[in-house]
Amino acid sequence: MLRRLHPEQPASFAFTPANLDWAKAQITKYPEGRQASAIIPLLWRAQEQEGWLSRPAIEYVADMLGMAYIRALEVATFYFMFQLQPVGSVAHIQVCGTLSCMIMGSEDLIKVCKNKIAKHAHEVSGDGKFSWEEVECLGACTNAPMAQIGKDYYEDLTPARLEALIDEMASGKTPVPGPQNGRYAAEPLSGLTSLTEHESGRHQYNAAVGLAVELGDGIKRIDGTEVPLTTPWLDAPKAKKTAAKPDAKPDAKPAAKTAPKAAATGEGKQPKALRAARGGKADDLKRIEGIGPALEKLCNEMGIFHYDQIANWGEAEVLWMDGNLKGFKGRVTRDKWVAQAKLIGEVGMDEFLRRAKTNDY
Repeated sequence: MLRRLHPEQPASFAFTPANLDWAKAQITKYPEGRQASAIIPLLWRAQEQEGWLSRPAIEYVADMLGMAYIRALEVATFYFMFQLQPVGSVAHIQVCGTLSCMIMGSEDLIKVCKNKIAKHAHEVSGDGKFSWEEVECLGACTNAPMAQIGKDYYEDLTPARLEALIDEMASGKTPVPGPQNGRYAAEPLSGLTSLTEHESGRHQYNAAVGLAVELGDGIKRIDGTEVPLTTPWLDAPKAKKTAAKPDAKPDAKPAAKTAPKAAATGEGKQPKALRAARGGKADDLKRIEGIGPALEKLCNEMGIFHYDQIANWGEAEVLWMDGNLKGFKGRVTRDKWVAQAKLIGEVGMDEFLRRAKTNDY
């Protein structure tokens, strides 16, 4: 298939400040003189920001990496994961049309896309919200037919369910991905005959869906502020230099960064909880980087509704929370909840959000 750049191009492209920091950090993974190795992640980030790859975006990334434009164009046009034309502002729907999905009804899903979105693939809907295409096997054959919408898989689809998904997304919602017929993961539709105890008894969603729900960014454009920037490949040498000296006292108090491991044994002090949010209105804990919808819900269930509650935690409370956040152990320390909550109280939300873009807390 011949892949060309779209005839209509924007005047320019630039990463958001947070995405630029992320891109620069990715480049440091590679030795001096090998920066071009970061071409795929940087092009992908550009697409996550804009929805598609324009010529200015490709050339912008090439300039960052010291590459000839043609080299970056070769990569962008070779890989089909890169969209070289505008896509819907809400979602781009990729319907799998390979054997298993075709047998199970993918052609009917494509008819839905033609009727509700646009007659032709890669054509944006009249309201500008959606686009679609047929793609090769996405590897979810047991749950056929399926489609990838944004970052997530929507499986066990029917035409009616796909229509409903499109309507939900058009109204501003992000439907829960994964199986759409009540299945937990990819177990037999007829019911389990072995390994009858599985994760559905302990977790609401399977691992992939649970993470998607927590992050909440399946169809979202990524500006870089969603998750704190981490560079473990750069931080590791620092950690080695600051390791405890041989003459350190064996009973020395463990550093806060080791708290999650200790907390798993039940150590620490449970933070003061509230029966309900003050005035019936909880703070939006998702403003704290690292807290997604699932973590916010868990905090609320534990009686944590407000920024000032988190800001008042000491080492003992952090230790307890790190060990008792089911499925998210260690997140309080890792994502610096207390520091962020204190900053919100000190400078207000607008200034906090400005500083959060550069992790200045």
